[in-house]
This record gives sequence, C-alpha cells and structure tokens, in this order.
Amino acid sequence: MRSRHHALLATLLAALLAFAAGLGLAGAPSAAAVTPVRIMPLGDSITGSPGCWRSLLWNQLQNAGYTDIDFVGTLNAQSCALTHDADNEGHGGFQATATADQNLLPGWLAATLPDIVVMHFGTNDVWSSIAPDTILAAYTKLVGQMRASNPAMKVLVAQLIPINPSSCAECAARTVAFNQRIPAWAQGITTAQSPVTVVDQWTGFDSAADTYDGVHPNASGDAKMAARWYPALSALLTPGDPGDPGDPGNGGCSATFRAVSVWQGGYQGEVTVTNTSSTASISSWAVTLALPTGSQLTQVWNGALTGTTVRNAGWNGTVAAGASAAFGFLASTPAAAGTPSVTATCSAS
Repeated sequence: MRSRHHALLATLLAALLAFAAGLGLAGAPSAAAVTPVRIMPLGDSITGSPGCWRSLLWNQLQNAGYTDIDFVGTLNAQSCALTHDADNEGHGGFQATATADQNLLPGWLAATLPDIVVMHFGTNDVWSSIAPDTILAAYTKLVGQMRASNPAMKVLVAQLIPINPSSCAECAARTVAFNQRIPAWAQGITTAQSPVTVVDQWTGFDSAADTYDGVHPNASGDAKMAARWYPALSALLTPGDPGDPGDPGNGGCSATFRAVSVWQGGYQGEVTVTNTSSTASISSWAVTLALPTGSQLTQVWNGALTGTTVRNAGWNGTVAAGASAAFGFLASTPAAAGTPSVTATCSAS
C-alpha cells in the first residue's frame, strides 16, 4: 500500500515537472547569457610595451557603447594612464617570422580563444632586413593558425607605422616597401568566413612627431593609432550590440572637420559633433583627430584636450537626438600645404 502511494506521488511530481518545463519555468535561466567578443591585440613592443593605443581604443569602444567586448592575451601590462582591459599579445622584440617559425601563436590562441585579432606585427622583421616575401609568408602561416583556432576568425592587419631609428637609416624605406605589399597579400588570403582587413597605420603618422625614439608611439602617436583601429574594429562588432552607433535607439555620433582658415605654418579647424540617433540623447562625446604629418594641436576651445583626443567640456556633453555641438582648435604645421586633411573619429555615451 505504501509503495503504491509513493509510486503515485512520483508520477504526479514527474507530470508537474514536465508541465513546468513546457512553460519554461523549470530550470530556465532568468536571462540569456551574453558572450563578450574576444579581441586579441597581437604584435611586438609597439603593441605591448606599453602600447597605450590599446587603452585609448578600449575607452573609445566603451564610450561608444561597445561594452560586450574582452581584450585577451597572455600578457597584461598596466602602465598606461587610462583604465582599460590590458590583456594583449604584444611581445617586445619579437619578429613575426620567428613567431611563425617557432609556432608560438597556437599556444596563445588556445589560452585566450579570440574572435578577432588586431595585428601590428613585423617592425622588427623590417628592422632586421628580412625580405617582404618572407614576412608575408609568416603572415600567411599566422592567419592559418588563427583559422585553425577559430574558422570564423576576423583579422585586422596594419600597414606598419613609419619608423626611422637612428641606428637604421634604411628602415624608413624598408617599411614603405613592405607596406606596399600588404593590401595585395590580404586580398589573396581573405575569405567570406574569415575576412582579413588592412588598416592603414602609416598614412598621416610622423615618426619624428608621433614617436619618442623614431619607433615607439608617444601620446599623439597612440591617439593616431587608436583612431585608425577604431572604425575597422567597430565595423566587425555585431550590429545590435549594446550601444552600436548604427542602432537608432542608441546615442552614437559622427564628427565632421572643416578648415576655417589656413596660413603659413598653421591653420584653424572646427569639428561638428552630431548625435546620429533619432531617438536617444548622448551625455558625453570624444573625438580623436588624425592630423596631417607634422601637424600639432596648440589650442582647443569648447572641449578638453588629451593627446589628440578632444572630449566635451562640462557644459556641451549632452546632445539631443539629431542635434550637434562643436569645438574649435588651432594647429601648427611645418609648411603651407594647402587645406589640411584631418580625420575625425567620434564616440559617445
């Protein structure tokens, strides 16, 4: 009698659990887990020692609402002023060719499982007078290893920043020669599932003004590198991610430059920041300027300057949907070169 009673209870409980599961009540999570997009900065000391362009890029992405991201790498150097996710794979002194020959990348990939690789790699190879064909063969092997880790790997490959160290008179020309080869290589290896995108880090970068030693970026160099990475990287983030500037429900922004006046040795510029959302206001904005070679900011008004990034002043950060704000600046230039070409990249929150 007791066993029959227990059997009936067990049957009843099983039926109730099945009914609850059908309604989505039994064991159902309260919300779907969001997996961050994992991004590996890969390279040498320009990326990792300290590689403060990474901190600027991280904060630009965060300010634009791309918060579901995770910079990954087996290294973690926290020596930049801005708080950021410092994980990276920037190994000082390393060559792309040696990294490929020694099969170092698969271990780094296995430890971090990136979805996107942001690669500025090859400066030490160029410095060592390694032939472009050899470096590009290493690139091909590295991309193959990335795809073995993740068949849908997205890869951003930089045309290297110009270098002109005092100990290498030929390095500047070698860098130009190598950079000229990268676009055709990328076109030949890219696939629909695993695109390889070239990011021009060379144009507009001045090894004299934007590095502290002819090789490693200073504050203005870091800002220029971050400004070049940002549009290429944000374009790979899935549309609809929180804060995606292309989502009309979020407060994204655009920035437009115009030259107000130009004279021998300088110019005055104005940048208009526009809230690109049709429904949401933004509470703050930041614009990173990629200036012509040799140009330096000397004065900014209606904004606060850090390196080549201008953030809103205390009174003009809030911009209604579809509305605009503006700031102005003065900049020096070594010679009159006509109307200056300035690229302005905006992020907002």
